[in-house]
Amino acid sequence: MKETGADMDYLNFLPLLCFIWACIHVFTSYKLGRRKSLPPGPRPLPFIGNIFQLGDKPHQDLAKLSKTFGPLMTLELGSLTTIVISSPDLAKEALIKHDQALSSRTIPGNVRVYNHHNNSVVWLPSSTHWRNLRKISATQMFTVQRLDASQEVRRKKVQQLLDFVYENCKKDQAIDIGQAAFTTALNLMSSTFFSIDLAGYSSDISHEFNDLVVKIMEQSGRPNLADYFPILSLVDPQGAYKRTKIYTERLLQIFDGIINDRIASGRTSKVSQSHDVLESLLMLVKEGNSEISLLDIKHLLLDYFVAGTDTTTRTLEWAMAELLHNPEKLAKAKGELRAFEGVVQEADLSKFPYLQAIVKETFRLHPPAPFLVPRKAESEVEISRFRIPKNAQILVNVWAMGRDASIWQNPYSFEPERFLDSKIDVRGRDFELIPFGAGRRICPGLPLAHRMVHLMLASLIHSFEWKLANGMKAKDMDMNETFGLTLRKTELSWQSHISIKPKQQTFSFHFLFLYPESKLYLMNL
Repeated sequence: MKETGADMDYLNFLPLLCFIWACIHVFTSYKLGRRKSLPPGPRPLPFIGNIFQLGDKPHQDLAKLSKTFGPLMTLELGSLTTIVISSPDLAKEALIKHDQALSSRTIPGNVRVYNHHNNSVVWLPSSTHWRNLRKISATQMFTVQRLDASQEVRRKKVQQLLDFVYENCKKDQAIDIGQAAFTTALNLMSSTFFSIDLAGYSSDISHEFNDLVVKIMEQSGRPNLADYFPILSLVDPQGAYKRTKIYTERLLQIFDGIINDRIASGRTSKVSQSHDVLESLLMLVKEGNSEISLLDIKHLLLDYFVAGTDTTTRTLEWAMAELLHNPEKLAKAKGELRAFEGVVQEADLSKFPYLQAIVKETFRLHPPAPFLVPRKAESEVEISRFRIPKNAQILVNVWAMGRDASIWQNPYSFEPERFLDSKIDVRGRDFELIPFGAGRRICPGLPLAHRMVHLMLASLIHSFEWKLANGMKAKDMDMNETFGLTLRKTELSWQSHISIKPKQQTFSFHFLFLYPESKLYLMNL
């Protein structure tokens, strides 16, 4: 019988099909063989692995999977083997016992913009250069002495926030509290670092800076195919690298301008009257200190301003939202603060145990970075009798740990009282609550962030009367979140009533979050 053209095409194509099938079989068999010694996890698909099991809220997806496969879990994300840790004991073993072996970073492609990963204290591996930058951060930026010396600066910035709210109330103008809080955090940092306010409450630069920071955080935290299949980085299929480059370039331009102005002014000398962070860093460069360069300074500023402003603002927003969602907790906090006479100072914060408990509970339910910053195994290690392969990505799901019923009673409820008789802290020693990480890669900006969050929250609660208005009930509030490198609020459209009594006058306002920016507004009634 004569073969048709279609038959011939099929016969020619059959060897290729067999070859593809054989490759898939070999690849799958190899992967399955390797997985026998790895922690358990969902069965991966050929080539793509478990990518389709992650949605737009991967911290929640992985928390659900860990209930099936355990607190030490393996996922294959394309070519990237990922180990997910979801328990305090295992987190302690990884971040303390194996801290050195697991102290490197898995670098997202977006972070490579302008070679940021080569000059970043956040993303550098645990190398000599990283240790030098870390030491400079500890000695020049976040010492107790420097933070104590700048207390008055932070007090003035917070007072400006309260004055801004009050003045807009008198003018019957709406106030975006989320943006105002960001501006306050930005000026708190810029005053400490540069001795200037980087933005005003109505300035375009504040809004631009906020937008840039949010976009960088979202791009850095969002799943990117180029991270799972490195060959795709050549084409940047999702455009993430291109967008991040635009955002990063603008921030670096801002820092370049500040640094160049300082150098041009000739203030960098041993007799300078400035004692801010930038002056100290530039002095190190001028003295020929080989541990830091101008390029390092710019990228350090990028690290701290992006992380510091965004996480502080998001934590404050979550704390305020939770208090309005739980008005009895707000009343208790107000009672504690109202018993104190005068303006709240940093030195007074230790007198408010319930306020401190509120912040801890906010960190438990809404950790700023739900996976911390991803780590990378520099060498193979063993955790809980399972093999953690070299080059594996390590994610610590602190969001899941904060909602684990085996650790916390009523884990989904906002209950600051759980911390009143507890010695658990957020400084990396108690692994039930490590929103800033632990071990050698713990967030170096923790001391400043801790002070800023407490002072801003205490001042807002102390200065305002808050309650839901227009018949809206707490149960009607939308407490959903958006995933990036940090957690943000979304889909919020509720109101609250505020009464302020400055100088024997009373003003009433609406308090409103709007989708999608998660912004908090005050409006005169």
